[in-house]
Amino acid sequence: MTTHLTQCSSATLRHSLSDDDEMDGAQGVELRLVTTEEDETEAGPISDVTALVLRHRHGYRRAGMLLCACGVIVFTAAFLLAYGVLSGRYHCSQSGDQEEEQQRGGATSPAGGGPGLYLGELRVMMRKLLQDEDIHNTVSRVSRAPHPPGSSEGTALASEILRRFRQLQMDHTWTESLYATLQFPDRAQRSSLRLVDSAGGILEQISLNLSDFCPYSATGTTTGGVVYANYGRPADFNWLKSAGVSVAGCVVVMRVGGGVSFAEKVWLAERNGAGGVLIYPDPADLPQDPRRLGLNTHTAVSEHVHLGSGDPFTPGFPSFNHTQFPPIQSSGLPFIPALPITATVAAQLLSQLSGASCPPSWRGRLPYVRCVVGPDLSAGRRVQLSVHNKMAPILLNNIFSSLEGRVEPDQYIILGAQRDSLGPGAVKSGVGTAILLELARTFSVMVKKGFSPRRSLLFVSWDAGEFGNVGATEWLEGYLSMLHLKAVAYFSLDQAIMGDDVLSAYTSPLLVDLLEAAIRQVEHPKHAGQTIYSQAEREGGSWRIVKPLYLNSGAYSFTAFAGVPAMELRFTKERAYPFVNTPLDSASRLQEVLGGRLGVTGRSVGELVGEMVLRLAHDHILPLRITSYAQTVLQFSAQLNRHSAELQSRGLSPQWVFSARGDYSRAAETLQRAIDYSDLHDPTTARFYNTRIMKVEYYFLSQYVSAVETPFRHVIHGRGNHTLSALTEHLGLLTSNPECFDERRFRRQLALFTWTLQGAANALNGDVWRVHNTHSHY
Repeated sequence: MTTHLTQCSSATLRHSLSDDDEMDGAQGVELRLVTTEEDETEAGPISDVTALVLRHRHGYRRAGMLLCACGVIVFTAAFLLAYGVLSGRYHCSQSGDQEEEQQRGGATSPAGGGPGLYLGELRVMMRKLLQDEDIHNTVSRVSRAPHPPGSSEGTALASEILRRFRQLQMDHTWTESLYATLQFPDRAQRSSLRLVDSAGGILEQISLNLSDFCPYSATGTTTGGVVYANYGRPADFNWLKSAGVSVAGCVVVMRVGGGVSFAEKVWLAERNGAGGVLIYPDPADLPQDPRRLGLNTHTAVSEHVHLGSGDPFTPGFPSFNHTQFPPIQSSGLPFIPALPITATVAAQLLSQLSGASCPPSWRGRLPYVRCVVGPDLSAGRRVQLSVHNKMAPILLNNIFSSLEGRVEPDQYIILGAQRDSLGPGAVKSGVGTAILLELARTFSVMVKKGFSPRRSLLFVSWDAGEFGNVGATEWLEGYLSMLHLKAVAYFSLDQAIMGDDVLSAYTSPLLVDLLEAAIRQVEHPKHAGQTIYSQAEREGGSWRIVKPLYLNSGAYSFTAFAGVPAMELRFTKERAYPFVNTPLDSASRLQEVLGGRLGVTGRSVGELVGEMVLRLAHDHILPLRITSYAQTVLQFSAQLNRHSAELQSRGLSPQWVFSARGDYSRAAETLQRAIDYSDLHDPTTARFYNTRIMKVEYYFLSQYVSAVETPFRHVIHGRGNHTLSALTEHLGLLTSNPECFDERRFRRQLALFTWTLQGAANALNGDVWRVHNTHSHY
């Protein structure tokens, strides 16, 4: 090294001084860093540089300055070269490697400016803090007894949850109270079911459980024949119509399940002219074998029948204390009475039916029942159904606790769970409440240990979930004008554990990428050493996990009504959990179904939700898939294309929809590219893009329908003539039943959907000078 330095320094200094001498015209003196033999003898082991200084004292200062200058130049060049290489490598790999690194559990940089913990460290911390035992204990505590809204048990539970939130010492804890109109059985006059003769004389009083009722059923009495309608799906009523069986004025008997809520069953029966509805659990759907864990034949399943959510007497606006209630009610309230009955009562009625045989797929497992559809009963008998329920204003309490974000505190990641239950509610309310409290405790401890979330975390215990997510929906209605600017995402923890085999995620498409990354990180609760993703791939593919949002989901209103991306997770078994919405939904039975793994399964759900919350709270740019809806609309465009000839023969063209879809797809892809090539560590840039990302779901709320008359305005997930599903169903009539195709109605549906889609595309484009719409008459 000394020799190399000597040679390099000699050459540099020689060249520098020669140039200086030429420029100054002075006599050149060649300085050499090589000593003579005589000098070496005198100097001994002294360095060449020292020898130079000793021999040329007059050039010491000049040589020293030149040496320093040379060192600075070399250091600067090396630094710039290293910075360029490393910076280029970072920017080239950032977009592709960041997600992969996160999926492997690697560390990404802290989200905030200044000191903080890496994502990998946060994952490890969260996993260590989540406790199985706490989840099991909370489920047991919540489900000790029924705790409906307004009851002393419900009030005591609300106070306990408020106390536990306050013990966590989070940034803010508070309650919001409101009055809502709920319905309960009338204690003075009980509902009844009788067999009567042709003159109305009572032949037999059928025994009912006095606590069984369908909230928001119409009250009154109806008498008629009996028609069996399987699950009460649209296809089931269509089959009855094709078989010449009329349900007009009859009491329709239907089975629980079939992918149709109680509210939808009653609504479809009413549309077909039925006079009343009875709904029972069939042993083919819910196990009722006395030798195994299941329902007994004397247990009914209860569920509300309001085709909507929230207080049905303040549709579209909140039921806060200062609200002046107008004389209006939800269009989703039924006009016919409905009642849940047991399998024993159903067998008693259906065994007396006569009429056409039902299809083989309609056959249940009721003992001694021959599968016929009615409507006649033996000996000319008829059924008389009387429902007596009472409406009452009930004080509800939603309980909130929050951790404030350090960078973007006005952006909220919301986690919520239903607190009330008409029965013990281990699954209905216990599981969600337990996971909510455990995640709140975990994240509050993480903040004390150094976690600095960019965005705020909001934990909410909702009231009156049994009556159609009343507490949550009323809160949404009260803050609707601001939530699309502040709410990043909502995670519903309701009924999250009904088994431990199969995971289902009822979700907005915007959250699918976030979910896929999370299931690659979390271990399956039943298969040690396997992630949820790897186990799903073994069993047919992880794509089976993702399912559309449904009406009774705790997440549905957030997306379909408020335009906030939402998700509800649920573990189930292949054999259905039979106790939900019954008096038998206890912690001991749930623990038995799970083989003692209630705490472990709850921890897995908590970790899965926590993983997604961590990403949303940590990442500079919100990890939402903004291009997802383009694929949904593309599938509909393909259906339109198949019917293009029929449409054009009627003077209709699908070109407008194709154009709007193309505009949206290009706008989403352009925005995504702009994000990929931007400096995401710049706070102003990150804020700019996050604001646009947060509004994507909101853009799909139709601005052309009333929130009061049509509260679920989302054109993909909502309900009504403005939705893509209604448009698709109407389009199918072109081939299945052309005579029923309503051209004028179809034009309106097509226009409403297309303009909502075009509006979303325009909004994604950003500034108005970036929008280039070409409106042509097709």
